[in-house]
Amino acid sequence: MDNKKEKTIRIRWVRSFIGCPIWMRQTIRGLGFRRMHQVVERQDTPAIRGMIHQVRHLVEEVES
Repeated sequence: MDNKKEKTIRIRWVRSFIGCPIWMRQTIRGLGFRRMHQVVERQDTPAIRGMIHQVRHLVEEVES
């Protein structure tokens, strides 16, 4: 049995998506954000990294 600790990444939503296309809003919601300045913790996978890259001007990575 593998007892590896899965690597996670902490992300904070820092800029509003007002005026952004709907796909950016959906990406922010897909990352699990509900309100500004919220911090969420997600698994560090290529899919999550790609979502963060799409909205990199709206979010920032938080040091854990």
